[in-house]
Amino acid sequence: MNRKSGNNDLSNVANVQWLLPLAWAALLAAGIIGMPLLESLFRWIEPDARQVVYARAAFYELLGRHVLVVGVAAVVTIIAGVAAGVAVTRERGRDFLPLIGQLASLGQTFPPVAVLALAVPVLGFGTLPIIVALMLYGLLPIVRNTLAGINDVDPTFKQSALAMGMTPWQVLRQVELPLAAPVILAGVRTSVTINIATAALGATVGASNLGDPIIAGIVNGNVAYVLQGALLIALLALCVDSAFNVYQQTLRQRLSAS
Repeated sequence: MNRKSGNNDLSNVANVQWLLPLAWAALLAAGIIGMPLLESLFRWIEPDARQVVYARAAFYELLGRHVLVVGVAAVVTIIAGVAAGVAVTRERGRDFLPLIGQLASLGQTFPPVAVLALAVPVLGFGTLPIIVALMLYGLLPIVRNTLAGINDVDPTFKQSALAMGMTPWQVLRQVELPLAAPVILAGVRTSVTINIATAALGATVGASNLGDPIIAGIVNGNVAYVLQGALLIALLALCVDSAFNVYQQTLRQRLSAS
């Protein structure tokens, strides 16, 4: 009876926690749909501009392209980062730990603009260069948190699992990764949230997204355009970050209850 009551309490807490991400998502949707209704406000900010609401592309299209670029980069980075982090925690891969750490840090040492400048001559203009830049820039938090999460798992849990007859693969899949999941998720959260803002640079190399109004505003000296792009990117980042936070808290509560 108590266990059932505890599960209900956790469910109720999780439902309440999801209100914040939903609120940010509602504000984002309102911004996407209602931006033209704020023309008078932007006209006050830029009274001399011929046009104050960005209209070269619909905001919902820019949002979709932005989410697609960040999502593709995130999926590849998560797979590569977690796999690399797991590999160097195994007995056969420990010798490669310094190498993996240096390679993951390499993406952070190069500014995304520099990565784009180097990638464009090879990959051409468009979406691919910014995806590569986001992958390099977002790899380090995932690798570091995967290492930290797995190394923090109590060795007695792994020894008990092996004593029960589990194979090393089963121990990794059923013990280590579930216990390390909140820490790994924190790295994914950092990586994705940072890349939502960084993806705006893709507009400089022909990858249309929410960075388009910002770049157009900088080129034309139109502060209203810059504010529109920055506002929507900020709302998207807050929505995603708060959703990750709720999921992370839910994982920790489940681990504490089990």
